[in-house]
Amino acid sequence: MVEKREAFAPWSLTRKAGVQSATVNSDIEVPQFIQPVLSTGFVDEEGNWKGSKSSDEVFLVDATHENVANGGAVLSPQATPDYIDMTGFTDIFIAIKPSNGGAVKIDAFMGPATNSFANLSPIDPVRIQIGGRNDVPASLQTAFYDNGQSLTADVWNIFLLQGMLAEQKVMQFKITNDSGGASDITFAYLRLV
Repeated sequence: MVEKREAFAPWSLTRKAGVQSATVNSDIEVPQFIQPVLSTGFVDEEGNWKGSKSSDEVFLVDATHENVANGGAVLSPQATPDYIDMTGFTDIFIAIKPSNGGAVKIDAFMGPATNSFANLSPIDPVRIQIGGRNDVPASLQTAFYDNGQSLTADVWNIFLLQGMLAEQKVMQFKITNDSGGASDITFAYLRLV
């Protein structure tokens, strides 16, 4: 393979023909080699360095909600920070470990209201809604709502949510215990680029 070669610049063929008034030389160097490139970020409009996001390597485990009554609901994460920032992430694994097997409801919510969404505060801590989906293009749809997921007790029940919660800046999951009895509920998440 030839590492360097010259080609004609299409805007300066008159220069190649010998017309000296042409201001651009018609010969340009065209590199002909493969070079690996590593992108670690970019500089934004204001000149600030922004590093590239990478997927979380391990699950972030929230504190256990103890003795959640049947029909009771909890919000996770509850520790600092008490929200999930999906900026730069497209997918998320969520994991729930209940002490009592049975059904739960899982909702993705905006919030909590005490945090801002970018520069907007206060925010309405409601179910996250999105528009423009192909199945119902004229209305807003719930981004994620599962009204009856059966979980196994004392193990991590892991779910992959692809695309539907991408770029959400302030998010929590509401988990409602419908197992028929009180349950300790532990929540964890892992974000993916």
